[in-house]
Amino acid sequence: MEIRRSILIIFFLFQGTIIVSSAQSEFSFLRKFSFSNRLVGSIFSDMKEMVEMAVNNLVQTAMMSSTCQESITVAYTNPSGAIRTFKINFKELSSLNQTKETAGLGHISNELLVNRSELSLTSRLEANDQTRSQIQNDEPIDPIKRKRELLRQKRREKRTMDLIHMSQENETKIQNAAINRTKNFVNKVQDRYSIWRVLYQNPMSDSVLMLMKDQIIMAKVYASIFYSKKELDLYQLLIMRIKENQDAIGDASSDNELHESALEQAKAMGHALTSAKDKLHKSEEIERKIRAILQLSEEKINSAKKQNTFLVQHAAKTVPKPIHCLHLQLTNDYYNYYKEEKFEEEKSKLEDSSLYHYAVFSDNVLATSVVINSTVTHANEPHKHVFHIVTDRLNFPAMKMWFMMHPPNHATIEVQNIDKFKWLNSSYCSVLRQLESARIKEYYFKFNHPSSLSAGHENLKYRNPKYLSMLNHLRFYMPEVYPKLNKILFLDDDVVVQRDLTPLWSVNLKGMVNGAVETCKESFHRFDTYLNFSNPKISDNFDPRACGWAFGMNMFDLKEWKKRNITGIYHYWQDLNEDRKLWKLGSLPPGLITFYNLTFPLNRTWHVLGLGYDPAVDPKEIESAAVVHYNGNYKPWLDLAIAKYKQYWSNYVRFDNPYIQHCFMND
Repeated sequence: MEIRRSILIIFFLFQGTIIVSSAQSEFSFLRKFSFSNRLVGSIFSDMKEMVEMAVNNLVQTAMMSSTCQESITVAYTNPSGAIRTFKINFKELSSLNQTKETAGLGHISNELLVNRSELSLTSRLEANDQTRSQIQNDEPIDPIKRKRELLRQKRREKRTMDLIHMSQENETKIQNAAINRTKNFVNKVQDRYSIWRVLYQNPMSDSVLMLMKDQIIMAKVYASIFYSKKELDLYQLLIMRIKENQDAIGDASSDNELHESALEQAKAMGHALTSAKDKLHKSEEIERKIRAILQLSEEKINSAKKQNTFLVQHAAKTVPKPIHCLHLQLTNDYYNYYKEEKFEEEKSKLEDSSLYHYAVFSDNVLATSVVINSTVTHANEPHKHVFHIVTDRLNFPAMKMWFMMHPPNHATIEVQNIDKFKWLNSSYCSVLRQLESARIKEYYFKFNHPSSLSAGHENLKYRNPKYLSMLNHLRFYMPEVYPKLNKILFLDDDVVVQRDLTPLWSVNLKGMVNGAVETCKESFHRFDTYLNFSNPKISDNFDPRACGWAFGMNMFDLKEWKKRNITGIYHYWQDLNEDRKLWKLGSLPPGLITFYNLTFPLNRTWHVLGLGYDPAVDPKEIESAAVVHYNGNYKPWLDLAIAKYKQYWSNYVRFDNPYIQHCFMND
């Protein structure tokens, strides 16, 4: 019986390994020689003998069958990484084996491998090229790749020669160093982050919780489809799994709060969903159902956002019960026990331009007391500081009574009622005329107005009643309120002073009227944020990239104010904005317009903003600031306040006061 076998010899050099093997043979064998870089030279010189031994073994194996007719296939890799093969007739090997002519076998082996000691790097590459030229359909080698390979081979050759000619002493040193490194190696990673260490496990992780919620959503989708298809078994299974998962979740907000059976419930739900998916793998109903759920979820999110905006605005403009109680108690005592002759103000100081004058316009007794208390606490010469407080008729008694009972240390306090300013009337003040108009009342109070919540308008902050109060606009009438003063520092009632402010009176405003801290950054808090530049009245007169600044701490030069007729500029633009097409309500947009090119930028450390809305204000900026400002809805006297900022304000609240103890402690 004739036996035909195909013997395959594969030998190649790859990462320090020579392999000589025969495959698809009844008596196959595999020889593998591994070596270090130090022995590369000797391996190349011995390669001839290894190939001769491999061929002899193959020939002897083949000769065991008297009728075998075999050929040898040699496979190798070229420099580009492609595998190439060629065949050698077995008869030549057979005759060589019978006559044991090792010279002839050596000639054949030289056709397979080139001895490294006889050929240089260039000759080896040329030999490879000759071999590749014998193979049809050979792909051309990229010259750049060829050049890179040549450089690599040169580097390898150089490293090999360096190792070969290395002295015994240097080799011993390298070996000893390697042994020492091995002995001293510690396989334990210390002080390094690893998600597998218990130390770094996040106690607030919610991955399992989110997985279970997602499973519930998909289970509801599949359950509704199975119910419509009358496949009640799977429907009931999914409904049961949904209920189990919901019970396991409960009110949990993280994985630690889940029931101990939650993971098992998640696995059970996973099996149920897999069964459902197998039934409805290509169903278009799943896609339609998920789209419907997504649309419904988006509508719920939008509704929740609008509701949240409304509630935040509502909470921000609502007077807390303790503050309301404080005002009632102070007002009651004012009318019962007040005797004007005992609390006469120092009239001479109120108009003395050599002193440091402050203006605070507020209807909040507690907030105003914090502003004045914090300012006086840090003042180097408190007796030179004069505070001018203006409030409305409703809160005037409470404000007056508080500072009668708690006069600041050596400082002077003046409390005025805005309703006593006879000059402040609708014929002179355009904004007062607008605030009394029916259109403004409709804007604020009509239910179906486009700005209302029901109509979907999100910018509800402009409906805050503070914009209806003249206290918010009185800052544009400083010379009328204080006609005999030259400079005055305006402070909002939601600021806290943290250092002496008297150096502000020495700042040279360089002919400007308003000294303020700029708030613009790369792309926001510029004029185009506040004004309507689609209107030519705005776009023709102002730069949209002009930097905005902040009210809250402003140094006003009243001499320059009068010289430049700032109040007249304010009236002009307020009359143009009667239909509110130039800007929304508020005092900052008209302030930016009125003081355009008339504002001197103060150093940012004088006034740090954002404590009423931004939880990411840099603590270093807060600590170094002269004034911190709780601008925004999260005022420090509200429950909405950002907790980590509240301490800066509460440090100046007089908790030992009997009124505060009665109203706040009982609440």
